[in-house]
Amino acid sequence: MVELVASGLKREAQVFEVASNLATIPEIVAGSVTSYAGGKFGQDPVRVGTAVRARGLTPNIHLTCVNQDRVSIQKTLRLMRALGMLNVFAITGDWPAGSNTTPVFDLESVQLVDLIATLRAEEQIPFHVSVAISPFKYTREDALYQYLKLEKKIAAGANMAITQVGWDSRKFAELKRYLDERGLDIPLMGNVYVLAQRAAERMATGSPPGCWAPPKLVSDIQKESTAPDKGKGARLERAANTVAVLKGLGYAGAYIGGTHQADDIRWIINRARELEPQWEECAAQVQYGDPDGFYLDSAPARKATRTFLPVVLDAAGKTMPMPWSKNPADTAGRRAMRSLFSWIDGTPPLRNAFERLEYWGKRAVFGCEECGNCVLGSMEYVCPQTCPKQMRNGPCGGTLHGRCEVVEQECIWVGVYQRAEAAARVPELKRFIPAPDRHLVGTSSWINFFLDRDSRPGHPKPLDASTAPEDPGRHLRKPERKPFVPKTERAPA
Repeated sequence: MVELVASGLKREAQVFEVASNLATIPEIVAGSVTSYAGGKFGQDPVRVGTAVRARGLTPNIHLTCVNQDRVSIQKTLRLMRALGMLNVFAITGDWPAGSNTTPVFDLESVQLVDLIATLRAEEQIPFHVSVAISPFKYTREDALYQYLKLEKKIAAGANMAITQVGWDSRKFAELKRYLDERGLDIPLMGNVYVLAQRAAERMATGSPPGCWAPPKLVSDIQKESTAPDKGKGARLERAANTVAVLKGLGYAGAYIGGTHQADDIRWIINRARELEPQWEECAAQVQYGDPDGFYLDSAPARKATRTFLPVVLDAAGKTMPMPWSKNPADTAGRRAMRSLFSWIDGTPPLRNAFERLEYWGKRAVFGCEECGNCVLGSMEYVCPQTCPKQMRNGPCGGTLHGRCEVVEQECIWVGVYQRAEAAARVPELKRFIPAPDRHLVGTSSWINFFLDRDSRPGHPKPLDASTAPEDPGRHLRKPERKPFVPKTERAPA
């Protein structure tokens, strides 16, 4: 598969010409049409995909959550069905570059896969869903959560996984081994990016998000670029080595990016075929990782210590019918709480007062922003509102060394994994967390919980217009932290 970057700077005619040339290479089964690549606005991938298919190349449409809410996404999927394009690459997407674009992020990748799988089952639409996985993470919790999240995507209905950009044969092998050991028989495609000097220097800083070029690789490419061909031969050879390694490891194929030149891709494919018998030797040539980073096969066991807040909240959840209780039974206490909150909800002054009390308390402790669908109990008491993208099923692929791609903070999922590990609850993190009902933003999650209005694990609400945001993007946390102001003192929205 070859990635077709339909950027806003490239004329559609150029993309179509590339597709026509790639369609002449029999080993290429599809062109993967990007959307919001690197967080930058591009051309409509469905329109581009339609033209690409007309030129003989099967399109794989990138469907991101950056600029569409759940209703718009379902419309796009039904349009794809009407056009006969059934290959979807379901991803969360990068935060938009620049300040002029307001993102949506109503859903994230696991919820998106679940939505597509639901349409596939209910409306008999044979979508083939590929998803992203980044094994090239060198911070312990970040790496482990990437693998755990892939398991969630597979459980939600993914058909194939494509790796993020990376040049580490040890990590390629690690991902394949992880899935094999768990009996997860899903085709893998390895990302083979033909990396030139300028892109390498940019990726050294973690840009685009999730793409990291290690210092040794950047140094090698800079030296290669002094050659008469400006390093082209060396980077094509590196790509061919990677394709051979993927074949040797048992990957289903390669996902080639960084070049659209049909002659270069033919060369890579033919050279990789020559190298296949000595793929293990090739692996040594594609060993660009972090020598001090995390690898599953060399990571010592870690003894985590529980912190005060989770211990206290766990105890409260076991003894009282709290909204964060792990397995809330229909006890007399729960029924009494339901009656109490039904009365409060029916008395507007009390309801408003309780909403303010809940907000002030949870804001100070958890960073709450009143989503109305609290899932603290499923996220080890870390609030998803503190993630700019509002992720509820695991980290995105945009982290760099465990740091958020949007704001200067540690990725919230590092803390989630550490707390779960300390409580011996890592398997519970595989539980699917459904998308929230955005109409409940600004209301009491306690009232919503006890009156069964919210969307949470074990109580998902259908993804339709009745749960979509009225103002897409309004629920998102701003990238810059701002001082807390009580809601009663805020200016009207």
